[in-house]
Amino acid sequence: MSQNDKLSPAEIAQLRPDTRLVHGGILRSPFGETAEALYLTQGYVYDTAEQAEARFKGEDPGFIYTRYSNPTAAMFETRIALLEGAEVARATASGMAAVTASLLCQLKSGDHVVAARALFGSCRYVIEELLPRFGVATTLVDGTDLSAWQAAVRPETKVFFLESPTNPTLELVDIAAVADISKAAGACLIVDNVFATPMLQSPLALGADVVVYSATKHIDGQGRCLAGVVLCSEKFLTDHLQTFLRQTGPSVSPFNAWVMLKGLETLPLRVERSQATATALADRLAGEGKVGKVIYPYRADHPQHELAKRQMRGGGTLVTFEVAGGKAGAFRFLNQLKVVRISNNLGDAKSLVTHPATTTHQRFTPEARAEMGISEGMVRLSVGLEHVDDLTDDIVRALAAV
Repeated sequence: MSQNDKLSPAEIAQLRPDTRLVHGGILRSPFGETAEALYLTQGYVYDTAEQAEARFKGEDPGFIYTRYSNPTAAMFETRIALLEGAEVARATASGMAAVTASLLCQLKSGDHVVAARALFGSCRYVIEELLPRFGVATTLVDGTDLSAWQAAVRPETKVFFLESPTNPTLELVDIAAVADISKAAGACLIVDNVFATPMLQSPLALGADVVVYSATKHIDGQGRCLAGVVLCSEKFLTDHLQTFLRQTGPSVSPFNAWVMLKGLETLPLRVERSQATATALADRLAGEGKVGKVIYPYRADHPQHELAKRQMRGGGTLVTFEVAGGKAGAFRFLNQLKVVRISNNLGDAKSLVTHPATTTHQRFTPEARAEMGISEGMVRLSVGLEHVDDLTDDIVRALAAV
């Protein structure tokens, strides 16, 4: 099996992102297939017992067991690492598997984690409830307050964790500034970059040590499969992640890896289209009488607009806004939508809307939601690939019923 026939890995790395996402990481079989092959296999055979021994010792390159790695998964990992500018990537069964693995692989009892308060509900669970069960102390801070990050550091602090933009309030954290604090503390900075996507933000270039994604979102982008990915240095992989993944088994299925691999080919086009529509919808929503606050990072009225311009390459595919009338008003709005569908997913070809207070963040107390900026009237809109006029008509008509 060989790499791309004419382009070397070094040459592919010099190509523009859109081209890397079509040609990066290809492993062609002797059949010379155009589309990447899907290898549905659990294990692999060896020519000799000596080869098997060498393979397990790491002296002979190749695959051992699909829980460890797989040719299809390896293609996906190589391709997204090329896009992200990471030394290596490892795919997982879901985004939360990636988050959990990136944390647990390097933590032990007595360690301390500092995390931004505004997080996806499942990430808050891992930080607040799961890690303390194993003797890992955690501190939640206002992610926008750099002094809070600094004040939370202890001698035993090992990890900083954040997402930016945040779910669902689209709050931004200054990744470069937090990276400086984490490095001074000798801590590892993990950034969940799912809302920005690798097309619009590069946390590693801003100083992060590890980047995680729910590939289920924009990378698949068509509502088909679950997957996650951890991107990091060779050293982090060797020192922490590789053994953890091999022994605990949160591996991606070859089929799901193949879906994600093919999704990467169209990622730039999909993000560009959805972002253009999101920008137009944010501006239109700001002029609607039954809409209060509209949150979109590239709008001038976003409180961190300048940071967004400095840190991101676009405003993203999500818009969050307040509907008049609290929960009742938000529910009336959601129930009147016809083109936009109610779902807790995001980053899809279809436009999806959710009410965070009763879905993704429902397990939190009202006080905790208020602390995160999540109100009863807040709605999160993930903008898809439909025509902007059809989406506008659907949203305006639904608002009229509020």
